Amino acid sequence: MNGSGLIDYSPSQPEAVPKIPSAANLILVDNFDSFTYNVYQYLELEGASVTVYRNDEITLEELIALRPTQLVISPGPGHPDVDSGISKEAIQYFSGKIPVLGVCMGEQVIFSSFGGQVEVTGEILHGKTSPLRHDSRGLFAGLAQDLPVTRYHSLAGTHPTLPECLEVSSWIASGPDGGKGIIMGVRHKEFLVEGVQFHPESILTAEGRTMLKNFLKMKGGTWKENEQSQQTERTAGPPIGISKTGSVSSANGTSQPKIEALKPRSILDEIFENRRSGVEAQKQIPSQRPSDLQASYNMNVAPPQVSFSERLRMSSYSLSLMAEIKRASPSKGDIAPRIGAAEQARKYALAGASVISVLTEPKWFKGSIDDLRAVRQSLEGMPNRPAVLRKEFIFDEFQILEGRLAGCDTVLLIVKMLDEDLLKKLYLYSQSLGMEPLVEVNTLQEMTVALRLGAKVIGVNNRNLTNFEVDLDTTSRLMEGVPKETIICALSGISGPDDVQAYKNNGVGAVLVGEALMKAEDTGVFVDRLLGGSQKVKNGQQKHNVLVKICGTRTPEAARIAIEAGADMIGVILVEGRKRCVSKDTALAISETVHHTTKGGGDMTLSPETEETTEYFAHTATFFRLPERALLVGVFQNQPLSYIVYQQKLLKLDVVQLHGSEPIEWASLIPVPVIRRFGPYDPGLGRRGFHALPLLDSASGGTGEKQDIDAIRSVLDKDDGLRVVLAGGLDPENVGSILSGLSEYSSQIAAVDVSSGVEENGIQSLEKIRRFVKAAKEVLRRGN
Repeated sequence: MNGSGLIDYSPSQPEAVPKIPSAANLILVDNFDSFTYNVYQYLELEGASVTVYRNDEITLEELIALRPTQLVISPGPGHPDVDSGISKEAIQYFSGKIPVLGVCMGEQVIFSSFGGQVEVTGEILHGKTSPLRHDSRGLFAGLAQDLPVTRYHSLAGTHPTLPECLEVSSWIASGPDGGKGIIMGVRHKEFLVEGVQFHPESILTAEGRTMLKNFLKMKGGTWKENEQSQQTERTAGPPIGISKTGSVSSANGTSQPKIEALKPRSILDEIFENRRSGVEAQKQIPSQRPSDLQASYNMNVAPPQVSFSERLRMSSYSLSLMAEIKRASPSKGDIAPRIGAAEQARKYALAGASVISVLTEPKWFKGSIDDLRAVRQSLEGMPNRPAVLRKEFIFDEFQILEGRLAGCDTVLLIVKMLDEDLLKKLYLYSQSLGMEPLVEVNTLQEMTVALRLGAKVIGVNNRNLTNFEVDLDTTSRLMEGVPKETIICALSGISGPDDVQAYKNNGVGAVLVGEALMKAEDTGVFVDRLLGGSQKVKNGQQKHNVLVKICGTRTPEAARIAIEAGADMIGVILVEGRKRCVSKDTALAISETVHHTTKGGGDMTLSPETEETTEYFAHTATFFRLPERALLVGVFQNQPLSYIVYQQKLLKLDVVQLHGSEPIEWASLIPVPVIRRFGPYDPGLGRRGFHALPLLDSASGGTGEKQDIDAIRSVLDKDDGLRVVLAGGLDPENVGSILSGLSEYSSQIAAVDVSSGVEENGIQSLEKIRRFVKAAKEVLRRGN
């Protein structure tokens, strides 16, 4: 075997730690394996008093009489069902009474004892090392991922036969998504029983002594008893004292390594443990397994993304705002538990937020991945939409991929809860998905780690995650030495203008605000006051006349008269069988007229470009506003998509109007803006990202049937970002009064559409066309 690259992890001239009273009578059952001595040596070095018995030289009764403090089952040759002697009986008896550990065959005996099957793996390993993945609990507490471990086996427990009472605690990663391959460790869900398929006692296994040390810390027969014991030790405090260096001082003044069991558990520890178990359970659900998520990502179904760092630089305020959707927190309890994530996100976006932070932790913050998905959907089609941050306790690539598929543009990586190797791994993985992470720090040491990582956006949490105390000066203290190109974000505890003033002066790029925004009565006013009111002109403040569309046009002359009167759109019916349908030659003649006739009605200037976030329909309504000429609209109803696209090219249509039951998605496949007909209560009317404007009209259209004004009011009340084309029953005599009667919704009525209302005896009246345009244009209104 080639030894290049191998590392000897065996202790060099080791010194044994003092004997542990709770491990004064550990029994090691030897399954006739030479590695048993290595196991014995490591256990003794870690403070246990060990007695070894061969698996055929002691009975269960004799073993019980010895009253062991712990039981360890050694490696061994053969199959656990026929070659392990007393091992299986011993495990079955002592489980739930004392801590039990199985190594290699010992782990297989545990698997078999509780009803699982141990079978050939398909590969024979003799002294080979593999990178180990684990759940960071029990034996693996505090250990890094992908530790090299030594394997001597051809058998292993199988996933399909895993007993209900056991869980997989470690495994060999399989496939590009890092799924669970061969089982390398199991743990009983209730009893204090653990097993490892590899050899922690091998010189080629990293952290083998630490794993055995973690085992010797376990007390009781169940995990609940162990937790109670550990809790008692934590609350009792250190027996003698903790030095400034973090070591325990003994009575004679010497120092020993700090005992982790004495370290108080923070809320971060609790959240991390809860999320870890939740994520592992989620990975087992069909459709949510890592391989399932990867398959979806490979199909390019993840929503489009924006650059997180670049979006932070685009704010019209002197500081960028990261607005957080936060229903609750561990320190404050409920904040705004009934607020809907999508509605709140849209408010934040229109108030000027550069980033929307969505908490997806369910227990303490009452968030979910569904919130993230809804927020992203609510921003669909917005020009300059905010970036979406998944604010979560992330420790696994699975969570990053899940967030990307739900629509996030960036994720949070907390330095405090990740070792540097794992932090780098997650950082690079996030970048591989096109996302620059937000790296969170709270101390100078953590800032050093973030800078060494090369993070482009660093968030300084003003809240200490151990005790949840807030110090707003934390961000300013950690600014020294940070490269100018790195964006620093101040996180937590910000509630008003006074809190952000210092940040404006010392180069902070963004502030994250959650609780104060969630409780604000008027989001826009609060943001303006918080960040200094330096926004450009607000959306919808320019004054515009309503757009006018003359539909059912059948002659070039009628088109010319309408345009010279100031009409903005000329509609031609291209549905065979309809009485207003025009021939190909007539349609071509009308197209020529529309494209070469100068629009009358006075100057109509376009609104200036803005980098602000605007509503989707407020933006798309501007597509129909040209100062120099009218737009040609082709009206179709339940015709093939290929026919519609062909006619658009042939007739040089500026706009396509769909008046049937065509799929909403067709709007994305037609190369010009689409107006689509809806009834007031039809689903999809306000769907962003597809049709440029919805038209409210009857199903058949062109009948002169009047719309229900109360129904229109109801539609516009429910969605103040909606812009519509109003049709149905309009004529020169009533259009002005109807628009005036809807004056409170003036910014939402983008256009009016008329067909039969400008006809006499079924023929377009040129005089009525002029009167209709004039009456509609005289109703001056604000907005699009």
